[in-house]
Amino acid sequence: MSPPHSPFVQAPRSESYSAEDPLARSVDACMHPDGRRVWNLECRLAHRLLRWLGDPPLCLVLWNGEEITESATTPVARVVFRDRVTFWKVLFNPHLCFGDAYSDGRLEVEGDLVSMLESVNRSLADVSISGNRIQAYLRAMYRARPNTLTGARQNIHHHYDIGNDFYRLWLDDAMVYSGAYFSTPDLMLEDAQRAKLDYVCRKLWLRPGESVVEVGGGWGALALYGVTVKSFNISKPQTEYARRQAKAEGLGSRVEFIEDDYRNITGRFDALVSLGMLEHVGSRHYREFGRMMHRCLSPMGRGLIQSIGQDQPAKINPWIEHRIFPGTYPPSLREMMELFEPCGFSILDVENLRLHYAKTIRHWLQRFEASAASVARMYDERFVRMWRLYLSGSCAAFSSGALQLFQVTFARPGMNEIPWSRASLYGY
Repeated sequence: MSPPHSPFVQAPRSESYSAEDPLARSVDACMHPDGRRVWNLECRLAHRLLRWLGDPPLCLVLWNGEEITESATTPVARVVFRDRVTFWKVLFNPHLCFGDAYSDGRLEVEGDLVSMLESVNRSLADVSISGNRIQAYLRAMYRARPNTLTGARQNIHHHYDIGNDFYRLWLDDAMVYSGAYFSTPDLMLEDAQRAKLDYVCRKLWLRPGESVVEVGGGWGALALYGVTVKSFNISKPQTEYARRQAKAEGLGSRVEFIEDDYRNITGRFDALVSLGMLEHVGSRHYREFGRMMHRCLSPMGRGLIQSIGQDQPAKINPWIEHRIFPGTYPPSLREMMELFEPCGFSILDVENLRLHYAKTIRHWLQRFEASAASVARMYDERFVRMWRLYLSGSCAAFSSGALQLFQVTFARPGMNEIPWSRASLYGY
């Protein structure tokens, strides 16, 4: 699962101010009787900050209580800077420092955090092309951590190995950490995750006696779902958990959980599936991943890749990469084709389930908030705020269209044993 765009990312437009500028007339208002002075320049920069963001319906509250707004629309939230240092850090390094300031409690969001981030994502989508170029340049200053054999283990350890008990607090009972499938909008999370696993199996039209290789098996939910599977994962805690579950359910002879990197997968399989793992591969390794699929799939083989993605190639937000998901990269559809085209695979189906993921994260966020006190006891309050921002930002990114969720079904070229229609997919 991958991550949201930073709310403070847009570069300034070229503009000038005259003596009649309303900002100049409001400078005197940027003094407060309590003596916590705000400089004239800081008031102007706060106004510009909102303009750089595309004039979202927000209110910036400076450390002296002064409120700065640009949009004529009623603000959806108030962003409160507790001190001058925080304001300048966010201004000069927004990609990283907004998330850090929120995590540290030096910046507060009064109002619904998801709605606030959604509004910023939508306003940023309307900014000029030149602004987007500058944004891309600023993001280019940050380098993602590599996903080599050693680096990939370190990156996965940072996120997935922080404790099974933590994830158990807010995931569903099968511990599925990828987007659910809400075949009807009122499904509970557990039912929607089971519907997703069933949906994936139908897309692969699995038949009795066939073998499946799973790449990035998480806590084992799909492998335990009813087929013969070899599941590969480099997270030791996840692999051990999945093995215990398989033993408890009497499935040890049918399911094998292997702690190893995808680059080391051998054998021949009828189907390959990977849910929420491609984000951790890195685009420079896609051809390597594709060669693994080509090596492992039988002549009648087919597969399904589910991945968080983007409409256009862009680096992930540095705060997400540094603090939450090191080494992550959500690809565009064009970039995903590097998995399939060099090895001659045929694309059979592409579906975008981003709204299903937004709804999934809404459920996760509600459960996380209900368990926030337990999470604080496990870690600390900063950890709670950090993960609240991560989950809220992810939800906002999917609901606003900043992130996508691609499901791509593919097969060996010329394979004709495929369904004639989509009817079987929706026959519950």
